Amino acid sequence: MCPTAATTGDVTPVPTTEGAAPADFQAVDAHAPSAPEAAAKKNTFDPKNNPYSSRASDFLSNTSNWKIIESTLREGEQFANAFFDIETKMKIAQALSDFGVEYIEITSPAASEQSRQDCIKICQMGLKSKILTHIRCHMDDARIAVETGVDGVDIVIGTSSFLRKYSHGKDITYIIKSAIEVIEFVKSKGIEVRFSSEDSFRSDLVDLLSIYRAVDKIGVNRVGIADTVGCANPRQVYDLVRTLRGVVSCDIECHFHDDSGCAVANAFCALEAGATHIDTSVLGIGERNGITTLGGLIARMYVVDPEYVKSKYNLAMLREVENLVAEAVQVTVPFNNPITGFCAFTHKAGIHAKAILANPSTYEILKPEDFGLSRYIEIGSRLTGWNAVKSRVEQLELEMTDDQVKDVTAKIKQLADVKTQSMDDVDTVLRVYHRGITTGHLKLRQPEVFDELLASHRSEQGSDAEDGPAKKKVKTNGN
Repeated sequence: MCPTAATTGDVTPVPTTEGAAPADFQAVDAHAPSAPEAAAKKNTFDPKNNPYSSRASDFLSNTSNWKIIESTLREGEQFANAFFDIETKMKIAQALSDFGVEYIEITSPAASEQSRQDCIKICQMGLKSKILTHIRCHMDDARIAVETGVDGVDIVIGTSSFLRKYSHGKDITYIIKSAIEVIEFVKSKGIEVRFSSEDSFRSDLVDLLSIYRAVDKIGVNRVGIADTVGCANPRQVYDLVRTLRGVVSCDIECHFHDDSGCAVANAFCALEAGATHIDTSVLGIGERNGITTLGGLIARMYVVDPEYVKSKYNLAMLREVENLVAEAVQVTVPFNNPITGFCAFTHKAGIHAKAILANPSTYEILKPEDFGLSRYIEIGSRLTGWNAVKSRVEQLELEMTDDQVKDVTAKIKQLADVKTQSMDDVDTVLRVYHRGITTGHLKLRQPEVFDELLASHRSEQGSDAEDGPAKKKVKTNGN
């Protein structure tokens, strides 16, 4: 499902289906490139000069060595609008595997009989991604899970005083004992196992480290940190992961809810501090405000190391995956969604457009072409600049001097003060102006004459629209 955010007035949104041309936006790469565009294509990313990559002092950083545990089919099922039948689950699982996520986490088979059957079917799909399921720290859940054919089991139990008092009512000694029992059972089946505390950031640090040491000692594959209520900030995340990294030798997985808007930032800081795996969901869907978004994490990590991200994931599939999930849960992709929002690569201000035409990296940290997308420059607004208009003039193969382009730009801005001009509107202005100049009926800075030429053209077009079908009919009959 493509973004379909409503528009106001006469502004038309950027199209969300591939190949469609926007009504009032200029595609920079349309037709033959202008000279600035051709020069821009020579500007390539130099990883050696990337100021956003890890520093030598960040010796624990994994920002160029990390994996995704995609939880749309587990955490995402907790989203208010979510109900995935098995066909939908299989489509989403296939799309995520084709995108390239390393792991797909699905709902516990102990949740219901249908969940168990769904788990078995997804495990039988032969996907490239490993299949995990998420269970309570309980032997009954573990026995059901290992029989489904999953590649790994994610075990969780609440460790904060809130959950220990109001959820399971167990103390730390009981938690450690239960964790060891379940982990050893899962390990005996030859599959991966992760142990995670729940509500980690409201748990006592001494308790956490005691539990993590115990499970690391018996050979758990990963330990997990979960910001279950979305209360953590990046500094807290960095400190906790860094501390944990000094305590355990296994991998570290992190799960961040977005209640306070920090999920992507927290995920990034976790990787900087030494985490190895990040939980995501498509569009961030999940309990309450959901968790770290798949697209948001990809955007953040692309900035750090684009070549690494491009080597791991089929980035052009991101929009397809998001549209699939958006349709399944009956939401639209947000207009400001990282990468795929319909405004993500749209430029409007004149000073921005000039720089973008010369070198896209001036105002874009992400390359749209790496995601199978295009950038657009809106030239039908009062904010447009003559450089953007000049690029459109060149695309239309109209011969104009810079002074003439500046002159016609003034007219476009004047019209846009009344209402935003569509691309057809702009093209009409440009062609009428060009015809007036080439025929000698118009010279520089003759706005009154230009207004008469535009009025005459529109009158002719209106007449043709009214008489066209009749004329065509007469001509056809005459033949």
